[in-house]
Amino acid sequence: MKVLLVEDDAALADALVSALEEAGLLMESTTTGSEADYLVRTERYDALILDLGLPDGDGTRWLSQWREDEIDLPVLVLTARERWSDKAAGFSAGADDYVVKPFETAEILFRLRALVRRSHGHSHPVLRVGELTLDTHTGSVTLAGRPITLTAQESRLLSYLMHASPRIVSRAELSEHVYNRDHEPDSNVIDVQISRLRRKFGRARIETLRGQGYRLVDLEAEA
Repeated sequence: MKVLLVEDDAALADALVSALEEAGLLMESTTTGSEADYLVRTERYDALILDLGLPDGDGTRWLSQWREDEIDLPVLVLTARERWSDKAAGFSAGADDYVVKPFETAEILFRLRALVRRSHGHSHPVLRVGELTLDTHTGSVTLAGRPITLTAQESRLLSYLMHASPRIVSRAELSEHVYNRDHEPDSNVIDVQISRLRRKFGRARIETLRGQGYRLVDLEAEA
């Protein structure tokens, strides 16, 4: 998943970005609400982590504005404010989850994964498309019960296709969600990685729809 962190504590932001990237997430960060506002309107993210005490306005004000403008990406508030009134204000502004500092990085990771799953209509942590499974907690992938080894980039690509299945995913959408905006690939790179996944799972499991994109197919349901 591709996540935007909005946090003005540089040391905390660096540590959290590093830990979440190590867990396989694509992270981008900013220190102000105004830059976050620009990014959520021009880039695509799967989730956003939002501090409330920002230098250019309270996080709840920015969040309320995004919700009014129908920017509906999942938002996890991460703040030192622990009073019930602060939590109520966060949820009323449109937060999907609320975590008080200090925190365990593993908890943030699990909560983010749950938020993204639910935003795609999945409640169970193990995603299934036919005999292909992905455990969103551990990152393990199996085909008909057999473990499959993937590179980090292949894992991100497969994860996005599985979350979206059976919807068609365009090249542009894959580029925006699976790759960092500073290192967006050309279409040939995506084609190569799709080909590698097909070699591991079978060509027919990833369908190419000319001019539209890719779709993960449940072969067992079609049999």
